Amino acid sequence: MLQKRAHYERNKALLGASRQPLSCSHGDCPTPLVIEENKIVETAAPHEQNARDAGGQAPHHAVDAQSISMVFEGADGPITALDDVSLKVGHGSFVSIVGRSGCGKSTLLRIIAGLIKPSQGCVQLMGRPREDYLRSKRLGFVFQDASLLPWKTVEQNIALPLNVTGAASGYKLKARVAQMLSIVRLEGFGSAYPAHLSGGMRQRVSLARALSYEPEILLMDEPFGALDEFTRHEMHGELIRIWQERPMTVIFVTHSLNEAMALSDRIVVMSARPGRIKAVVDVAQVRPRDRAARTSPQVLAQLAALEDALDAH
Repeated sequence: MLQKRAHYERNKALLGASRQPLSCSHGDCPTPLVIEENKIVETAAPHEQNARDAGGQAPHHAVDAQSISMVFEGADGPITALDDVSLKVGHGSFVSIVGRSGCGKSTLLRIIAGLIKPSQGCVQLMGRPREDYLRSKRLGFVFQDASLLPWKTVEQNIALPLNVTGAASGYKLKARVAQMLSIVRLEGFGSAYPAHLSGGMRQRVSLARALSYEPEILLMDEPFGALDEFTRHEMHGELIRIWQERPMTVIFVTHSLNEAMALSDRIVVMSARPGRIKAVVDVAQVRPRDRAARTSPQVLAQLAALEDALDAH
């Protein structure tokens, strides 16, 4: 009982005066919670509640990871990277996953993408089994390293997945590549090679490549971690612009709480290994977000609460 009360008190601190809903994957709070006037109330997520009020079933999510566990075989025995993680991400939302190194953030992202198979649990994408949905080739992945082929030009790197999947050829292929170059603002660099580009420009090419087949879901694994602060802030603005112009669901892994706050609608806080979801917090800032808002009392208080959540055991 004392442990549960301590857990709820931490949730209350995270929510603050704004009374934002928070959800958690632990067994003692499987549904979102709203804490109001020292009372703990279980409630459905708003879009699910609206569907039920209309007499229908809760709509499917863009991403629905159910009871995911991941165990790797290490030299000294099994290593549990993820332990019973469940996460639902709504259509068109921008969600960041934060946590300390080794907590399983990237592992969870790779499981969602179908790059590795979980030891336990399953993933549904757009209401369909993961393997079934992935055949539609509407999921994009941007890695921390741009992973461009150095012997190919920018245009050829962007066109690569379209050539492999046969999604476009000839005139349509050229038009799609030109469109992607325009979206990431790299017009005039199509014939350049990766070695001639800055780090930020290489990441723009990587993003253009992931966007080339028009994904409904975009997964990003610390894509700006190696960039300098100025370039990183620039890429933040570009990513949000693209996300708003081309509606899609984004799941973004980062070590930076400031980055998560600047980009996200919601932030998933993960515990140290074995990785579990400690909290899902709605970001207090409204969009559009300017630099002045980053130092507002409300934002600073939420940053402090997120830091406390990461430090809590």
